Amino acid sequence: MTTDLLRIELGVVWRLDGRGRLPGPEELVIGVAADGLTAAVRADVPDPVATELLDLVSQGVPSSPGHPPDVLARCDALLGGGRAVSGGPCYLVRPPLTFEAPADVITSDDPSHAARLRPLRPAGWEPEEWDELLAGGAGAPWAMIVEDGQVAAICHSARLTPEGAEAGAWTSPAFRGRGYAAATTAAWAGLLPGVRLFYSTSADNHSSQRVAGRLGLDAIGWLWQLTPRDSTASPT
Repeated sequence: MTTDLLRIELGVVWRLDGRGRLPGPEELVIGVAADGLTAAVRADVPDPVATELLDLVSQGVPSSPGHPPDVLARCDALLGGGRAVSGGPCYLVRPPLTFEAPADVITSDDPSHAARLRPLRPAGWEPEEWDELLAGGAGAPWAMIVEDGQVAAICHSARLTPEGAEAGAWTSPAFRGRGYAAATTAAWAGLLPGVRLFYSTSADNHSSQRVAGRLGLDAIGWLWQLTPRDSTASPT
C-alpha cells in the first residue's frame, strides 16, 4: 500500500519520536496516497487535540495530486487557524537506476576524493558539515559531479535511518539543465543496497520533479504540512 510507504517516508524525513510525533516546526504533516491518508502531529500538541487531528485525518478522502485534502482546512481550524500550508510530491526510488550525463560521477565509496573535494565546499554547507560528509559521517553516502574546479551537483543522504533514506539533491545554478541531478541521484541510489530509498520535493520545484520523471521514479503520493507562520518549515 502506498499509504504505508508514505508513513515510512514521513518517519524517515522527520525522525518521529517514540510516540510517532513530529519534532517540529510543523504542527501536522499529512501524507496523501491514492489508497488513503496518514499523519503525524508535533510532540507538544496536547494529546486531546492530537487525537482529534488524527481522527479527522483517518476519515479524510484522498485528493488528486497537487491538491490539499479537504481535511487539511479542518485540521488548520482545530489548531487555531492561519497556519502556512506547504506540500510536495514523494517518490520511491527503485535501484538500479542509470542516467548518462556528459560528466563523470564520483562517489563516497572511493575515499581518495576527499582531499580534492575539501576546498570545493559549496555555498550552503557549513565547514563542519562538509568535513563530516567527506569523512563518511552525516550525509554519506553521496555522489557528486565536479566541473570547472567546483562541485556542480551532489546527491547525498539527507536522512538515513534504519527504515530508509531520503535523497538530498542539489545542482549549482551554472550547471542546471544538463542532467547532473539525475546522474548523481542514480549513482547515490546504487550506494545503498537493501535500503528503502525516497525522493521528495516541493510543489513549485518543477526541475526537481523533472529529475524524478527522467529517472522513472514511482510516485507514491504527497506530503502536506501545516506550520505556524513564524516558523521555518521542512527539515528536508
